[in-house]
Amino acid sequence: MSATDTIQAGKTREPAFGFWRRSYAMLVKEFIQLRRDRVSFAMIIIIPVMQLLLFGFAINTTPRHLPTAVLLQEDSDLGRSILKAMENTAYFRFTREVHNVEQFDELLQSGKVLFGVEIPRGFERAVRRGDKPALLVAADATDPVAAGSALGALGPLVQSALAHDLHIGDPPDMPFEIRAHARYNPAAESRLNIVPGLVGTILTMTMLIFTALSVTREIERGTMESLLSMPIRPVEVMFGKIIPYVMVGFIQAGLIIGIGVLLFGVPVLGSLTLLGLLTTLFITTNLSIGYTFSTIVQNQLQAMQLSMMFFLPSILLSGFMFPFAGMPVWAQYIGEGLPLTHFIRIVRAIMLKGAAMPNLQYDTVALVALMLFAMTIAVTRFRRTLD
Repeated sequence: MSATDTIQAGKTREPAFGFWRRSYAMLVKEFIQLRRDRVSFAMIIIIPVMQLLLFGFAINTTPRHLPTAVLLQEDSDLGRSILKAMENTAYFRFTREVHNVEQFDELLQSGKVLFGVEIPRGFERAVRRGDKPALLVAADATDPVAAGSALGALGPLVQSALAHDLHIGDPPDMPFEIRAHARYNPAAESRLNIVPGLVGTILTMTMLIFTALSVTREIERGTMESLLSMPIRPVEVMFGKIIPYVMVGFIQAGLIIGIGVLLFGVPVLGSLTLLGLLTTLFITTNLSIGYTFSTIVQNQLQAMQLSMMFFLPSILLSGFMFPFAGMPVWAQYIGEGLPLTHFIRIVRAIMLKGAAMPNLQYDTVALVALMLFAMTIAVTRFRRTLD
């Protein structure tokens, strides 16, 4: 072997443990980079903890203590016993007492209660005479899960009330009938519940990501500096970024609703104009939140991660997947601070109930407040970025 061959062999010879040394160096480098990327590190910890806490404490597939209104047209011992028996099942919680059918219907249509119980005048006397009067229980069946479990408990509770007050044996004969009326979704079809909710869910995901990425993309490409050198104010930058995506979101919403109506047979009983205006408000709210995220993060990956961190509680605590009224009080307070919660109520009320603006005032005001709050934070943080 010549001297040249010996030198070349020495150059190509693999040093001892070379593979493991290089792999270890890359391992250390990745951990250092992960430690510097605080958003990614937070996602590793927060998302599994959030999922565990939400599914363990907040999510309840058998909701209890559902808000119920009562139209009590006579004050009798039997009527009070029936209402008490309903409360004892833990499914019903009487929050409103109304005095006429109009108030009864308005509470159900606005979503302030999920159930309404009507005990007619002369009810107990008719039972004593054996006339078999009717007890009306109206349910807001836009959420079939919440309505179905509670309506299924009516039979046993009436038997217990009758056995106590009428002393007619166990099990008692039914001296009156229960007319359970599932309003707005009598067949308990899940598509009528899911498709309207999908409008808000898809818009939340896409609008957040679109806006958060649009600003961070400008920063990563270096075009933000050129933009800021122009005679333009932060508010004008924000509106210029948001308005195109309002149009995109409006097209998305129209596409989803159109497919839902034509392919799945979901009705639109309310005003399309009102639905369009409130959908625009919801889109603007989400875009403002996405713009706020873009002022916090430093790159597109972090923008995507922060958007998903916001989207997870939105989809779980808004009433889209699980009944909102069945969640614990603390989870409902968190849900009230999410735009998706209010929009799902709005879109279901307009499409399935034919609700008008007077029925939607609370959720509309909540969306406006959330939008203004997010816009204020976004503009404030963007100004600080300029400074």
